[in-house]
Amino acid sequence: MEPDKNLPNTPQTSSPSTGSDHIALSPKLPEKQPKADPKEGLKSVLSTLAILIAAPIVAFFLTAFVFQSYEVDGPSMETTLSNHDRLLVLKLPKTFARVLHRDYTPNRGDVIIFSTSAIHDGADDTGRKQLIKRVIGLPGDRVVIKDGSIMVYNKQYPEGFNPDKVSDYGKVITVTNGNVDITVGENEVFVCGDNRTNSLDSRVIGTVPDEDIIGKLIFRIYPLNKAQIF
Repeated sequence: MEPDKNLPNTPQTSSPSTGSDHIALSPKLPEKQPKADPKEGLKSVLSTLAILIAAPIVAFFLTAFVFQSYEVDGPSMETTLSNHDRLLVLKLPKTFARVLHRDYTPNRGDVIIFSTSAIHDGADDTGRKQLIKRVIGLPGDRVVIKDGSIMVYNKQYPEGFNPDKVSDYGKVITVTNGNVDITVGENEVFVCGDNRTNSLDSRVIGTVPDEDIIGKLIFRIYPLNKAQIF
């Protein structure tokens, strides 16, 4: 049957699309992983070994030549320092002096660590013990202790002066026991503990050669509420 010519021509339509046109893709193949370079693995192992070896060497170098931590043992520096205080002692100036073959003399008033064989109570196997005291007399000074006070005579102060009276640390010192009249030799220092009534120092063991000085106190680490720069 022929179409009815009296009917209007109806354009052909397609069914509405529910989505955008798309093209089906073939599945993506997994990318090939690059092969591990054995040289890179060896480098990583060697780097780790180098760090493990270098760390104790650096620590030893710092402890031996730059600074070291110490713990106060005893009351000889009270009330400036107390028993079991943890301290940081600077060794670098002594190290430089040794390398340059120069004399090392700390400043008057410095608190220093030194080793001595003049006493044996609690000393190590070598017969030496480390002490912490304050520098009172320098090379060429005449140190006189009499009638409970200490005086220092030198070219700058021929009439003498009491170092405890001109320094802040002297506020805790009331009396200096002993009967001493000594001239400090070249490359030596005269030391005392701040707790003059309970300190084993140059009044008993004599002056300290600079070669026995280990370093000077720069910082109290512990207890934290008493942390202090010296």
